[in-house]
Amino acid sequence: MERVTKMVAERPVVIFSKSTCCMCYSVKTLFSEFGVNPAIHELDEMPRGREIEQALTRLGCNPSFPAVFIGGELVGGANEVMTLHLKRSLIPMLKRAGALWL
Repeated sequence: MERVTKMVAERPVVIFSKSTCCMCYSVKTLFSEFGVNPAIHELDEMPRGREIEQALTRLGCNPSFPAVFIGGELVGGANEVMTLHLKRSLIPMLKRAGALWL
């Protein structure tokens, strides 16, 4: 759990992903199109990725991928990110976290 906390603190936007997950790809593409440069951790390509996945589940990520953190806070997965975007709340949140300047 402590390792996840440190990883989440490294950038305004942190995405825990699996390289083969289509929903993860969609969320990463959305942020890229906004000009956000998130820290992306592909857990299926990391030596201790399974441990991080278990910690994310304990934090309440269900399903655990993608797990998006903005400003150090868990936003959730693809459904939550897309809901925020459709409500026009995502960009202001990214600005407050320092991930967007425009």
